Amino acid sequence: MTTSAIKAVTFDLDGVIVNTEDIFHLTGTELLRRRGKTPTKELFHAMMGRRAHESFQNMIDLMELTESIDELAAESGEIFDSFLNEHLDMMPGFLDLLAIIDEKQLPRAVATSSDRAYVHRILGKFDLLDRFDFFLTAEDVTHGKPNPEIYLKAAEKLGVQASEMLVFEDSENGTRAAAAAGAHIISVPHQHSAHHDFSVAKAIAVGLHDPVIRELLLN
Repeated sequence: MTTSAIKAVTFDLDGVIVNTEDIFHLTGTELLRRRGKTPTKELFHAMMGRRAHESFQNMIDLMELTESIDELAAESGEIFDSFLNEHLDMMPGFLDLLAIIDEKQLPRAVATSSDRAYVHRILGKFDLLDRFDFFLTAEDVTHGKPNPEIYLKAAEKLGVQASEMLVFEDSENGTRAAAAAGAHIISVPHQHSAHHDFSVAKAIAVGLHDPVIRELLLN
């Protein structure tokens, strides 16, 4: 694929635009600590990139919990909120990357497994809501990542072929979803996803400032 073939950009949210995967990690650890349990790398792997109800079902199954999804989600939300103000930040390099996308006048979207209210809340804290053409969230799809549905919908709404859409993802589930849709997928792992399988990605970047991204967009 040449740079000129990229006509739109879609971002995952958590762990790509903002560092909320750090906060989810803290939240899950505290939620399970209260139950005398220690989360495993396999648990966080199974939960990352999925919609909330799917993530909590995986937690129930893997950690042998007795509470319902709704009970865990409510308590998790309270813990998450207690960490949010202290820990929330944008991922390094995001604003610089967004400036390049602005310069190229490329349409851009967010495609996330989180819900719409959460997206507006998190991006609103950084005045980023107006920087995207639209948001696709958990409510907009029947099948969550790693199913490609959300990225196929993103490409259609952006008015491009999936192969003309550059996607940024941080998880294996999200990367598999974008790859299955036929998008040009760049995976950007962090400390919580570095062990994931990104073999289906077009490239793996060390961060949003990685020259591989700028070369793709600017050349």
